[in-house]
Amino acid sequence: MITNDILYVGVNDRDIDLFEGQYIVPNGMAYNSYVICDEKIAIMDTVDKRKQEEYMANLDKALNGKSPDYLIVSHVEPDHASSVKALLDKYPQTVPVGNAKTFQMLAQYFDLDLNHALTIKEGDTLSLGKHELRFIMAPMVHWPEVMLTYDSYDKVLFSADAFGKFGALDADESWICEARRYYFNIVGKFGMPVQAVLKKAADLDIQIICPLHGPVLKENLSFYLEKYQIWSSYEPESEGVFIAYASLHGNTADAVKKLEEILLAKNCPKVAIADLARDDMAEALEDAFRYGKIVLAASSYNGGVMPFMEDFLHHLKGKSFQKRTVALVENGSWAPSAKKTMTEILSQMKDISILPSSVTIRGVMKEENIAEMNALADELLK
Repeated sequence: MITNDILYVGVNDRDIDLFEGQYIVPNGMAYNSYVICDEKIAIMDTVDKRKQEEYMANLDKALNGKSPDYLIVSHVEPDHASSVKALLDKYPQTVPVGNAKTFQMLAQYFDLDLNHALTIKEGDTLSLGKHELRFIMAPMVHWPEVMLTYDSYDKVLFSADAFGKFGALDADESWICEARRYYFNIVGKFGMPVQAVLKKAADLDIQIICPLHGPVLKENLSFYLEKYQIWSSYEPESEGVFIAYASLHGNTADAVKKLEEILLAKNCPKVAIADLARDDMAEALEDAFRYGKIVLAASSYNGGVMPFMEDFLHHLKGKSFQKRTVALVENGSWAPSAKKTMTEILSQMKDISILPSSVTIRGVMKEENIAEMNALADELLK
């Protein structure tokens, strides 16, 4: 129970290994859905068809023999909407509520009779009795049809994918790490649309946030709003240096260990490291956005750069990586080329400052390379 009138009917998915077919979710996922009970009953979204049977059982229990009047479809992505047809087939009198794009996109997934659908737009309201729902368009957060719903009676914001996180609701983990990884990998490209929605939300008296993934947020909401403000404006969140590396024979990895040692000796508050060949790419991307100072260290390969590093850089570009200071370390026994390739890809991103100092290792790290890394560390920590 969220409030006296709002019930949770979502499900945990502990069987899924890759969310959206690409993101590792060791603690599963939560697909959230809610029921508002008033003179009229509204269901807020459905869940992934993977857990449809469990969801329908939860819904039946919450409805207790009653029939829902409305189904609000905040987001058409299948992890939320692939049970829409099953719900409407069981409760055919239920009126689906969405915007024009909602119904255009639903038709791509289902053959539905939408003649009785209610099409709403920015600022429209729907009265359930004492609960009045106000609809807030949130295009490209992170699909074009997304909308949020504000319940003025219980002061609840149904936030679609915003403020969500990876992980089932029974996962023993803090919100921040998996919410950050979720944000930058799922929503991160769309910072400007998120900023626009935050401006709209600033005018609302919000006491509870009900996202479509992750826990319902009831306390210290300023903390979550502040994080979204930082993330969506692409500002660094934490002091420190993030090092991402791709090593061919282990020599570049040795150099990274030495650089970490140098940075910590110079009182760098935090050094985070990702081995791009072995560590979770989504977590590496999260850390790249978390810190303001980044070191990219890679072996040269086929006249370019190690594929793991090239892939990582293209992931960053695709998520609108910006406003960061980057230092480059390359290794190449006979024709160092990693720095040139990394620079070319970074030059396609916005507000990236590449330090003039760099380190070129030929094979194994030498004393002159350690001196260069000391200078590079000084420049990073200015």
